[in-house]
Amino acid sequence: MSCALVFPGQGSQSVGMGRELYEAFPSAKNVFDEADDALSEHLSRLIFEGNANELTLTRNAQPAIMTVSIAALRVLTGEMGAEISPSFMAGHSLGEYTALTAAGVIPFADAVRLVRNRGAFMQEAVPEGVGGMAALVGASHDDAEKLCESVAPNGEVSPANFNCPGQVVISGLTEFVDAAISQAKSFGIKRAVKLSVSAPFHSQYMKPAAEKLRSEFAKITWHDANYDIIANVDAKPVRAASDIQARLYAQTFSPVLWEDSVAFMADSGVEAFYEIGPGEVLSGLIKKCRKGLALMSAGTPGKLEALREKLGG
Repeated sequence: MSCALVFPGQGSQSVGMGRELYEAFPSAKNVFDEADDALSEHLSRLIFEGNANELTLTRNAQPAIMTVSIAALRVLTGEMGAEISPSFMAGHSLGEYTALTAAGVIPFADAVRLVRNRGAFMQEAVPEGVGGMAALVGASHDDAEKLCESVAPNGEVSPANFNCPGQVVISGLTEFVDAAISQAKSFGIKRAVKLSVSAPFHSQYMKPAAEKLRSEFAKITWHDANYDIIANVDAKPVRAASDIQARLYAQTFSPVLWEDSVAFMADSGVEAFYEIGPGEVLSGLIKKCRKGLALMSAGTPGKLEALREKLGG
């Protein structure tokens, strides 16, 4: 069965995630220890027993989710001995960086530092409270784009995530996000919900963060991917390191085309999607994108063992 490995993005974090892996498997402990060393701080302590609000901060959530996801993958393919050869790898926003790490593009220590900086750069790009995001429920692509164009002709708010049929996230300056929320129903959109985020991610206001990220890219040794990576920015496969960097740069201020990414993989023959890391957010979105796919999320020892049994090894 052709499969894809997918990795979650911000919002999948929870205090205590990955602790069972850390305590039971040396390969997982090594990943957490490597993250602590790379960041010169106790990220693992924050993940296991920290304050939920502190963990949710962008600069913490991004390296934390990546660390748990890579730890889970190493347990699956290491101690559990799973045999897996995915046709594709992909991740949602932050998760794309995890996918690249899993595919051998960036060493883990460099990757965890990079996403820590990414989180900081994204937060610094817009003062807290000035920007925000909202989820449009029951919105088509056209509905979302027309709503944004109506309330913000200069792109002050724009689509940020095309997650699945009927779910689009918009992002931009707070006053324009609020205006879009108030007018959503007049565009045939069922519901608009403001999200608890501290910056307008994947909007034009993230371009300063993208420039800083590009400078960080130059400090890392990049490799071509061992698997086809479906890029968020165009929902197409990429392997060459230079092409990957260009897409990551654009991803910072461009919409995440998750629905299109799932469609491309499914149309390319993928029958099973395995979500590696904390939570089940992507599995829920994929289920809405295409019917009839096999789905499993695996971020705990029990779920990883169930996936190993399915894969063989």
